Amino acid sequence: MTQLSAESPARVGVRAWAMFALAVSAYAAAVLCRTTLGVAGLAAVDHFHARAGIISTFVVVQLLVYTLMQIPAGVLIDRFGSRLAIAGGLAVIGLGQAGMALADSVGEAIPARVVLGAGDALIFTSAIRLLPSWFPARRVPILTQGVGLLGAVGQLGSAIPFVWLLGRAGWRPAFLAAAALPLVISALVLALMHDTPRGPLRRGPTPSPREIGRTVVAVARHPGTRLGLWTHWSSGFPSMVFALFWGFPYLTRGEGRSPAVAGALMTVLVVVGGVAGPLLGVLVGRHPLRRSNLVLAMTGASLVPWVTVWLWPGPAPLWLLVLLCAGLALGGPGSAIGFDFARTSAPAARLGTANGVVNLGGFTATLGAIQLIGVALDALCPDGVYTLERFRLALAVQVPFYVIGLVGLLGSRRKARALLARQGVHVPPWKEALAREWRARSRPPSGMPRAR
Repeated sequence: MTQLSAESPARVGVRAWAMFALAVSAYAAAVLCRTTLGVAGLAAVDHFHARAGIISTFVVVQLLVYTLMQIPAGVLIDRFGSRLAIAGGLAVIGLGQAGMALADSVGEAIPARVVLGAGDALIFTSAIRLLPSWFPARRVPILTQGVGLLGAVGQLGSAIPFVWLLGRAGWRPAFLAAAALPLVISALVLALMHDTPRGPLRRGPTPSPREIGRTVVAVARHPGTRLGLWTHWSSGFPSMVFALFWGFPYLTRGEGRSPAVAGALMTVLVVVGGVAGPLLGVLVGRHPLRRSNLVLAMTGASLVPWVTVWLWPGPAPLWLLVLLCAGLALGGPGSAIGFDFARTSAPAARLGTANGVVNLGGFTATLGAIQLIGVALDALCPDGVYTLERFRLALAVQVPFYVIGLVGLLGSRRKARALLARQGVHVPPWKEALAREWRARSRPPSGMPRAR
C-alpha cells in the first residue's frame, strides 16, 4: 500500500487532480445518460406511441429509484468507498441506457429507466465523498461546485451531439452511443482511481441492519443535515425539472423556438452555472455562517424569472428566456451548498450517508413536479394540442414546491443556528461580518510595518 509520507507534495497534488478529473468524468457521463430522455421527450412520444404523461413517467420512475436509493447508496459508499461505487454505478447506467436503446414499448422501457436510476444514485455522492480525502478542507466547497458544474458538461452532450445523432441516425444508434460512454469510464475508474492517497478505505466490522438504521436516523435528525436537504430541495429542483424533461418541450412546443435555439438556451444552464459555481464556492468558504442566505438568493433567482415568464402576454422574448435559463442555472450551484452543510455536520465515516440524505431533497421535489406537470398537461390538452397557455399553466404547479422548500429551509436554519448558539458559535450580522473581513484584508502581512 502506498503511504502518503512516501509521496512528494507535487506528486500528491498531481494524483489528487487526477482523481478529481476521474470523478468529474464519471458524473458527466451520468448526467448525459440522465438527461437524454429529456431532450428526446417528443421523439419518445412518437417512438413508443404514448402520450406526454406516460413519457414523463419514465423520468419519474428513474428519479423515484434514484431518490429511494440515496440512503442505501450512502451506506454503500461509506462502506466500500468511492472507487467501487462509481465504477459499479457507471456500469449499471450503461446497461440501463442500452436497455432503453433496445426498448420498443413502454413496458420494456420502464425497467431500463429503473436500472439507470439505480446506477445514477451512486455517482455524485461518491464523487464528492472523494474530495475531503484528497484536498484541504478550505478547497472542498469550491471543488464540490466544480464536480457539479464540470460534470454538467454531460448535459451539453445530450443537448447537442446526442440530439444531432438522434435526428440523423434514429433512436437506437443514439441511445447505444450514449450507453458506451459510462462503460468506458467505469473501466478507467476501476483501473486508476484510489479512495485515499494511502489506497483503499480501511473497513471496520460489518454493521448490523439495526446499527445501520441507528446511524441513518442520527445523521438525518441533525439540523445541519436537514438544512442541507431543504437547501437541495428549494434551490435544486427547478433547474432539474427544466433540464431533465420539461425545458426542451416547453421551449419548442410552447414558446415556438426551433430545436437549435432551444438547445442553445439549454446550454445557458451550463455556461452560467460554470461561472457562478466557483464564485459561490469562494463565498461559502469565506462566509460559512452565511451559506443559507446564498441559498435563498439562488432560489429567488429562478423563481422571479419563472413568474415573469408565466405572466408575460404571448410568447416570451428571447432575452427573457435567456434570463430564465440563467436564473435556473444558479440552482445547481445553490443546491451544492447543501452538501457543504452535510460535510460540516457529519463525521467523515458518515459523510456518504449524510450526502444521501441531502440528495433526497431536490430529487424528491423534482420527481413530484415532473409527474404533476405531465398530469396537468394531459388534463389541459385532451385534444393533444400543446399551446403556450396550457404549457404555462402546467408548469405553474412548481409554485407549491417552491413554498414547501422555503418553509423547510427557514425552519431548519433556525434550528441549526440554535444548535450553533448552544455550542458557543455566534452568527454575526452581515455588517459585522463584512467589517471583520475588511479589517482582515487591510491588515499588513506578519512582519511588515504598518503604513504611517
